Amino acid sequence: MASILVVCTGNVCRSPLGEGFVRRALADRLGVDAPEVSSAGTAGWEGSGATPESVQSGAERGLDVGGHRARRLTDVMIEGADLLVTMAGEHRDEVAAAMPAVAARTFTLKELVRLLEALEPLEGPSAAITQRVRDADTLRHAGSVGNPLDEDVVDPLGKPLDTYRAIAWEIEQWSERLAEGLAGPVPAAVPPLGKEGS
Repeated sequence: MASILVVCTGNVCRSPLGEGFVRRALADRLGVDAPEVSSAGTAGWEGSGATPESVQSGAERGLDVGGHRARRLTDVMIEGADLLVTMAGEHRDEVAAAMPAVAARTFTLKELVRLLEALEPLEGPSAAITQRVRDADTLRHAGSVGNPLDEDVVDPLGKPLDTYRAIAWEIEQWSERLAEGLAGPVPAAVPPLGKEGS
């Protein structure tokens, strides 16, 4: 089963929301076969909770990050992840510079979504996530540059609650698109037995 690591700076604002939204979006598609999703920060505030604004803005979108505890990104975490999804280009570049071997599976959230959306869409739910990541990297190396002027999710730390709300909405939307690109559409609901004709 694939594992996904969501990365930001302090692991108290963006990446806890990213972790939760990506996990939920993939679980909607793959159920128990969904990959493990976790998060960390390049300068993680080890043991700190998510900011109150992140907790509130997540809760307003049906996501509970109240129990989150920040972690500082380590080489072991990086090596163990099949996919690293960063909130900004600086995080992607920092990971790739520290461990060049993982550059092929390290993307910003928006970069990866755009690459996946340029690939042939999946017809139904699929757990072949590592292959989709390889295909996205191949496309990236073929010259697909996406939109370098809109690559980062802005850090809301120190900003008003409304900024956090906007960031939570943005991360949720991009997480849904990421899950669609990695694992395909949410499966259609199956009607209960005996209800087809009613």
